[in-house]
Amino acid sequence: MAMHVPRAPGFSSMMKDGARFFSGLEEAVIRNIGACKEFAETVQTCYGPNGMNKMVINHLEKLFVTNDAATIIRELEVEHPAAKMVILGSQMQENEVGDATNFVIILAGQLLKESEDLIRMGLKPTEVADGYERALEKALEVLETLACAEVKNTKDHKEVEKAIRSAVMSKQYGSEDYLADLITKACISILPEKTTFNVDNVRICKIVGGGLLSSTVVQGMVFRRVVESTVTKKENCKVAVYTCPVDALQTETKGTVLIKTAEELTNFSRGEESQLENQIKAIADAGVGVIVSGGKIGDMAMHYINKYGMMAVRLMSKWDIRRLARATGATALPRMTAPTAEELGMAESVQIDELGDTEIVVFRVGTKESRVVTVVVRGSTDNYMDDIERAIDDGVNVFKGLCKDGRLTAGGGATEIELAQQLAAWGETHPGLEQYSIGKFAQALEVIPRVLAENSGVKPKEVISKLYAAHSEGKKNVGFDIEGESGDVKDCAESGVFDLLLAKKWALKYATSAACTVLRVDQIIMAKRAGGPKPRDTSGPMDQDDD
Repeated sequence: MAMHVPRAPGFSSMMKDGARFFSGLEEAVIRNIGACKEFAETVQTCYGPNGMNKMVINHLEKLFVTNDAATIIRELEVEHPAAKMVILGSQMQENEVGDATNFVIILAGQLLKESEDLIRMGLKPTEVADGYERALEKALEVLETLACAEVKNTKDHKEVEKAIRSAVMSKQYGSEDYLADLITKACISILPEKTTFNVDNVRICKIVGGGLLSSTVVQGMVFRRVVESTVTKKENCKVAVYTCPVDALQTETKGTVLIKTAEELTNFSRGEESQLENQIKAIADAGVGVIVSGGKIGDMAMHYINKYGMMAVRLMSKWDIRRLARATGATALPRMTAPTAEELGMAESVQIDELGDTEIVVFRVGTKESRVVTVVVRGSTDNYMDDIERAIDDGVNVFKGLCKDGRLTAGGGATEIELAQQLAAWGETHPGLEQYSIGKFAQALEVIPRVLAENSGVKPKEVISKLYAAHSEGKKNVGFDIEGESGDVKDCAESGVFDLLLAKKWALKYATSAACTVLRVDQIIMAKRAGGPKPRDTSGPMDQDDD
C-alpha cells in the first residue's frame, strides 16, 4: 500500500486546494506595485480642471459620468488587495477632508512606481518605506511654511469664495464662479456661532429643466413632493412632524363583532370617525398649521385635515423627516398625539411651487433659526446634475475645512514642486541609503504638475523644468497655468488658485501611509473562496434616490 504523498511540498501542502500564495520580491512586492500603478493611472487622467471624465456603470447598471475620483472608486468594485489599500487611503481622505481624493491615489501610485527602481537596484522594500516616512515628516514640516493666504473670517463672502472656487473648478471647469458663489452663500447662511459646521445641513435638491444658472439657494428645505391636502400655502405656521402614518388607529385585536340592528352599525363606524376627528381637532387646537408625516395619510384623516384647514405633506425618506425636524425645530413624534408647545416647529412659509414641470414643496424657515439650507440645482440631464452635486459637495467640504484651519497654499502644482525641491536638497544631506528614497519621494511629488500638464495637452517635462527654474529663484507660489498659452507657469497665489493646506496635509499622510503599507507586504496568501458566487454588496447610502 503506497503512502499518500502531498502533491506539492512546502506551503501549499498546508493549505486547502485552490489557495493561492505569492511570496518574495518579484512575486509579491513588484506585482502589488504593478496593480497600484495601473489603478493610479486610471484615475490620473481625471485630475484637474482639464481632466477627462470616466463612464462607470455599477452593478445596479446605474450610469455615472464623472471625474470625481471618490465616486469612481466607490462604484468600481476593486478586488486586488494592494489596490484596495490605496483606495482605503483615498476613502479616509474623503471622510477627513472631502476633497483631494484623487491626489492621494496619484501620489501613492507614483511613490510605488519610484520605489520599483530602488527595489530593482537592491534596496529592501522596508528601507524604502522608512525613507518615505522620513521624507513625509520633513514634507509636513515644510508644508507648514508654505501657507500663502489665510481665511480669517469664515463669514466673509469674498474670502471664502476664493478658497472654494479652486475646489469647484477641478470638477466643473467653466461654471466655477457661479457655483462657488452659490456654495459660499449657502454655507455662510447656516454657519452657527459656536458649534462646528455640519456638512449634512446643506441639502441638494435636483430638478430637471432650466440651466445651471437658474439654480438657487433656499433657506430651509425643498422636497420633490406634492401636497396631500387642499390647502397649499401657509404663512408663519407651526409644524408638527410625525414618523407614523396619520390614519385611524386600528383596533388592537382582530375581533368579531356581532351587530344586531342597523342603529348599532351606524354607531359602530361613527365611533371610529369621531375618535379620528377628535384626534385631528386636538392637533389643530394646538395651533398646528402643517402636518408632516412619514407614513401614509388615510382618506378619512385627510378629510378632517382639510376640514380644520391644515396642510398635510407626506415624506418618503426618514432622513428627510429628521432633517426637517432639525430645520424647523420640531420634535418627530412616533404616535399620533397632539403635540405640546415644545414639540412644535416653526416655519416662515410652507407652500407648493412649480419648477419646470416638477412640483415641489418649499419649507422656508426664518433666517435666524434656520440650520438647514437647500441648494436647488437645475440642469438638463440627471447625469449632469449628479456631477454638479459632487462639485457642490466638494465645495461644502472645503468650507468645513476652512472652519477648522483657514490656511491656503498655492494650487497648480506649486506647493508640490516647492516641497520636492526642498526635500531633494534635504535628502542629499543624509549619509545612509535613505537619501535614495527621499530623493524618489521628491521626484514622486512632481507627478501632480505633470498630470495637470498632461491633461491639458502640454509637454510635462518643459513645464516641470520651468517650475523648478522659478522655484529656485525663490518664487514659491509659481504653478502650472492651465488657462494660459501652452506650457506657461504663473503665480497661483496672485491669480487665485488655492488649495486647502489641511487637504494637502492629510493627502500626503494617507498617500505615504498607503504606499508604505503596500511596500511592507512580502507575502500574499489568498485562501480558497467559500462556495457559490459572492452576493452583491447592496449596502450604501440609503437616500441617494429617494429624496
